[in-house]
Amino acid sequence: MDFIQTLKIALRALRTNKMRSFLTMLGIIIGIAAVIAMMAVGAGARHVISQQIASIGSNIILVLPGSTTSGGLRTGSGGAQTLTSDDGKAIMAECPSVDMAAPTVRSSGLIVYGNMNWSTVIMGTTPEMFAIREWGVDNGRSIEQQDVDSAAKVCLLGQTVAENLFGSADPIGKIIRIKKVPFTVIGLLDRKGQSPQGQDQDDAVFVPLRTAQRNLVRAHKPNLVGAIMVKAKSEELLGKAEEEVNALLKQRHRITNGKEPDYSTRNLSEILAVAEQSSKAMSLLLGVVASISLIVGGIGIMNIMLVSVTERTREIGIRMAIGARRNDILLQFLTEAVLLTMIGGITGILLGAVGATVVSNLLSWPTLISVESISIAFFFSAVIGIFFGFYPARKAASLNPIDALRYE
Repeated sequence: MDFIQTLKIALRALRTNKMRSFLTMLGIIIGIAAVIAMMAVGAGARHVISQQIASIGSNIILVLPGSTTSGGLRTGSGGAQTLTSDDGKAIMAECPSVDMAAPTVRSSGLIVYGNMNWSTVIMGTTPEMFAIREWGVDNGRSIEQQDVDSAAKVCLLGQTVAENLFGSADPIGKIIRIKKVPFTVIGLLDRKGQSPQGQDQDDAVFVPLRTAQRNLVRAHKPNLVGAIMVKAKSEELLGKAEEEVNALLKQRHRITNGKEPDYSTRNLSEILAVAEQSSKAMSLLLGVVASISLIVGGIGIMNIMLVSVTERTREIGIRMAIGARRNDILLQFLTEAVLLTMIGGITGILLGAVGATVVSNLLSWPTLISVESISIAFFFSAVIGIFFGFYPARKAASLNPIDALRYE
């Protein structure tokens, strides 16, 4: 008996009991739909995290001030002002594995333009910071080294700040007041979006480092900075760059053996990799939970196929009596089981895609349906049909023809 004929007989058998066939497929439909929807949600979350990671930049090491002790109490990281602009210059000049370094100072305050105002983050930095973070300018120009050297009162606006102060108007060339100090807007930065910590990276104003140190940040020494952002030459050299930075700063800050450093270094790539790994683990967990429905659906198919074998015992006996081989009977029932799961799988894929779209629209949650997830779901539906359909098919094929003909 050829495969086409076997397929026709299988379709005819499924059409004979339409309601039972549908209820049998329901478990597979729900299982596949759940897998597709959960994988879409997980893939969407990973895509957002990947974008956020890309927005930070690659191969970055963050150098932060250390802690200080007062009255026996330690203030924690950043409690002491220990880093200087000269540290940043030394890192860039003396660490072979370092590509760039950008000292930064951070403050917050009120920005005013006309009768509009907005409270935001104020960052003093150097031109290298924008190269490290791969942050381009949407309009105007970026901060240049001559702006830093001359302590020019110019600034770059993040998209959020520009929207709240200027709306849709062009901010380039306008005069704003930062902590009552007038600054000329020279550029509008590209939109970055949220950071992995959920902060709006576009809600910030950037000014030349020396300008911020002189006019906007209160420090007992004018050369102090709040952090140094360092970029390694490559991902492979990231660990080496961190070692070189630590060795140099220990030498510059006179940190002897056994003495606690007055600074700390953080490898952002490792931190962001952990966040991405957590997202993958959550996606896997969602997929495993959804896969339980597939197993339940497979068990349902096996039960119904066993019932079908019992109901069609006499039919099996007649087929064997007129020349059907055991392999033909096995293939017949196995084809019916695979058809049930394949049809249920296709329906589940469509239902899962609709469900993912609904979740995305109603909850504003990112979803991403990939060809890979559809292929995996389709493959598993076929495997479930073969796995759970084999035992009933084998039982049908092993029936004794005489006993089958006598079955009432």
